[in-house]
Amino acid sequence: MIGKICLITGATSGIGLKTAEALAKMGATTIIVGRNKDKCLKIVNKIKDISNNPDVNYFTADLSSLEKIQHLAQAVKKHYYHLDILINNVGAKFVKRQESVDGYEMTFALNHLGPFLLTHLLLEALRKSTGGRIINVSSGAHTGCPQIDFNDLQSRHGYVGKKAYALSKLANISFTYELARRLKVTSITANSLHPGGVATNFCKNNGLLSWGKHLLAHLLARNLVGPVEGARTSIYLASSPEVNGANGKYFINLKPASSSSISYDPQTAQHLWQVSLKLTGLASS
Repeated sequence: MIGKICLITGATSGIGLKTAEALAKMGATTIIVGRNKDKCLKIVNKIKDISNNPDVNYFTADLSSLEKIQHLAQAVKKHYYHLDILINNVGAKFVKRQESVDGYEMTFALNHLGPFLLTHLLLEALRKSTGGRIINVSSGAHTGCPQIDFNDLQSRHGYVGKKAYALSKLANISFTYELARRLKVTSITANSLHPGGVATNFCKNNGLLSWGKHLLAHLLARNLVGPVEGARTSIYLASSPEVNGANGKYFINLKPASSSSISYDPQTAQHLWQVSLKLTGLASS
């Protein structure tokens, strides 16, 4: 990975952090994105120490804010001529309905609209790579959304955190498949993945009870793994020559897998794409 420039969102903890550490150890120029400057600086210094790699940097941004994402993309392109790897890892679940600064339901804003906008804004930098890779961290939870209700993308009617999260993760995969179709004529690839049930701070934003329920559910299902194990597929998709040219696939445990049937529907994907363009301001309404 020497000479490769990698950007990972949500990289100050959990699988994002372990992904950043691994790529830095491989020699990649590693850029982490987080919300808190002090925490980012602490993590950057930690990664430099354990990897013996001085080429570790950070940017701060609230990835639920469209304006902050615009500023982030501008800063990245100002400091780096090109980008080889973009890992959209940031994500969260919210028990109670919240809205982003732009007035969008927070789960949908952070988990889908944020990666959608950031990816579009960094495509120019990825095109300057000899083989750019876009990696979207989704979840097996996407199967909990049998279809996308375009009349209620903001979950205003009968909000349930689990359903909103499933919708956002389905949107990740649908976006990845449509993006891959549109990138076929380029050297850039786009793939998504399910990291497994990972013991991290995920769900802790909803309180210790919610976090405990999240961990217990995965323990009972016997599929709970640590962040190192949870990061394996992200690291693999970012670094392995085995996936050169792999495009428009969904991975679990380093292997291509099947996602839900609705995720493969091209009409749904194209509709979501157009709606997302409007919601992020990339296209006029």
